[in-house]
Amino acid sequence: MYNKNNNFTALIVWQKAHNFVLGVYKITSKFPKEEIYILTSQFRKAAISIPANIAEGYKKSGKKDKIQFYDIAQGSLEECRYYIILSNDLEYGKFEELYQKLEEVSKLLSKYSSTIKNSEF
Repeated sequence: MYNKNNNFTALIVWQKAHNFVLGVYKITSKFPKEEIYILTSQFRKAAISIPANIAEGYKKSGKKDKIQFYDIAQGSLEECRYYIILSNDLEYGKFEELYQKLEEVSKLLSKYSSTIKNSEF
């Protein structure tokens, strides 16, 4: 489907973030119908923003520009963290697996951003 040669899809952090989005879609498809334009929509939008900003930052030439997109991705990740908490409290499903995916992406993204910040560019 997509070529992992010399583009953002080769990044493990992007692959894991994409997998997180797929998990969000799967679990939100089971949310109550009255949430379609509220929580479901917001959750999906925030989740999509994570790999989208990783992809956009990938081709930026300046370190500052790259970091800005990765920071936005990290912000969207934290937004998703809240949606998991809220969805769990509303008893809309079981979120342990999705939360583990979120944690993995968060750690990878932090490490990736830190590596770029500390690199000679």
